[in-house]
Formats: sequence, structure tokens, C-alpha cells
Amino acid sequence: MPHMTTYALTMLLAGIGIPILAALNAALGQQLGHPVAASVILFTVALSCAIVVLLLTRSAGALSSLPGTPKHLFLGGCLVAFYVLSITYVAPHFGVGNAVFFVLLGQMISAAAIDHFGLFGAQVSPITLNRAGGIALMATGLFVIQKT
Repeated sequence: MPHMTTYALTMLLAGIGIPILAALNAALGQQLGHPVAASVILFTVALSCAIVVLLLTRSAGALSSLPGTPKHLFLGGCLVAFYVLSITYVAPHFGVGNAVFFVLLGQMISAAAIDHFGLFGAQVSPITLNRAGGIALMATGLFVIQKT
């Protein structure tokens, strides 16, 4: 069970980082005068960090499997780009809190569907009445947080 705590804390930190990323990149976009320019900088820094981690963990050999990888698995990169571009553009006009509220709501809906149908090789976890109620409660909580 210690791994579960580590996983939970890691994802909590990742979640904490999302609004910070949104606010920082939105501010960078305003500073540079264009959200796309800020996104390019963000991706350049992110790629550099990922390369450093790849080298430090001696994982570069995993890239040899790249040619045989199903091409649809690369769409994740497009989704990350869409998220970064949209949050960088929207947050200064809509507010970081409002933008992240809808991101979280979308994540809950999407994650529930992925788990329910076992999409992309995910472990199947059907949407039961309890689970649907929990998702609705989380969505309501997010809504209440944004309204206060």
C-alpha cells in the first residue's frame, strides 16, 4: 500500500501544478503578446526537462520501440498542446479558477467514460449509481467553490 500513497501524492502535486501552469503561462502569453508564443516556450522547457529525465534514468533505449508504436497513441501530444494553448488563451479572459473548473469537470467525465468502457487499455471500472453520485458530488463541489 505504500505505493498507493506515493501515487496519490504524486498526482496531488500534479493537480496542484495545473492551475499554477495555467496562471504562469497565461501571464507569459500576455507578457509576450501572444498565447501561442508562450506555449512554444512552455513546450521547449518541458521537452528539455523530459530529455534530462530520460537521460538521468537511462531510459533512452525505450525509444527504439517507437517505429512499431501504433500512431494513434501519439494523439496525447495533440491533447496536451490543445490544453496548453486553450488555457493560455482562455485563462486571462475567463479567470484561472473558471478555466480550471471546466478542465476538472471535463477530466471527471472523460475519466469515468474511459474507466467504464476500459478504453485505451484502462482497467474497467463501471459507472455504478454510487460512482455516478460521487462524480456528481465532486462536480457540485467544484461548482460551489467557484461560486463562493
